[in-house]
Amino acid sequence: MTLPVKVKIVEVGPRDGLQNEKQLIPVATRVELIHKLAEAGISVIEAGSFVSPKWVPQMADSDKVMAQLNRKDKVSYPVLTPNMKGLEGAIAANAEEVAIFGAASESFSKKNINCSIDESLERFIPVCESAMAKGIRVRGYISCVLGCPYEGEIDPGTVVNVAEKLLQMGCYEISLGDTIGVGTPEKAKQLLEVVATKVDMNRLAIHFHDTYGQALANIYACLELGVSVVDSSVAGLGGCPYAAGASGNVATEDVIYMLDGLGIETGIDLNKLIETSWYISEQLQRQPASKVALATKRSS
Repeated sequence: MTLPVKVKIVEVGPRDGLQNEKQLIPVATRVELIHKLAEAGISVIEAGSFVSPKWVPQMADSDKVMAQLNRKDKVSYPVLTPNMKGLEGAIAANAEEVAIFGAASESFSKKNINCSIDESLERFIPVCESAMAKGIRVRGYISCVLGCPYEGEIDPGTVVNVAEKLLQMGCYEISLGDTIGVGTPEKAKQLLEVVATKVDMNRLAIHFHDTYGQALANIYACLELGVSVVDSSVAGLGGCPYAAGASGNVATEDVIYMLDGLGIETGIDLNKLIETSWYISEQLQRQPASKVALATKRSS
């Protein structure tokens, strides 16, 4: 298999990563993190989430974060919008891209957002229609594509069904998320091959958690099939509050180290990224969950 020449990184740390922190992160810190990520060369940075602060207090004031950003040309700052109220907030904040999320597990969907998969997707139809009517791009996420904390293994057919519906709604890209990190390279490839029979590979992204230490291997396996968009989180921030024991997303700096070694272009400065990893980790008063960040610190 031929590896892609270029890979787009979607940085999810400022949203998917920080939303799982126990402490509240000041707006200024969140803004500075996003600025540092953009300076490192990342072109897509999840900036926040327009959800109820009652449910996700860490994402409160996402409107203030958006207002204080010095937006760079050719950098996208998507925000999560689970419903019409969230979309209205995103529009008011001048968001140019929003994200919606479905699940491939009925149990996870009910415990996460208190409705079935089909009900959750129905809620997103007006969100997508309204966003696209205003020229706002919509990205779709699917969680639990390789396993669920309540149901175990997931039928790839369910993932395909959700992906097709998100595509029909108008999502320009669909991210396949291994929310609890149980995937292995062969299973990841098998799933991607099935989904790619219905959704073009150039509209698919991969989103792996490193719970069992398989994320980089899974990413490499999927790159071999032609996927060229990878979600990752600086310093390995994040996890899943609904999945016991699920560790963070794969660290962006670990992904970039691997891609650099493969000669794959990303446009990202690894040294600046490592500096950013340590910046946010120091704010959180802990070390990064990134082998590359730790190794370079020890050797410097």
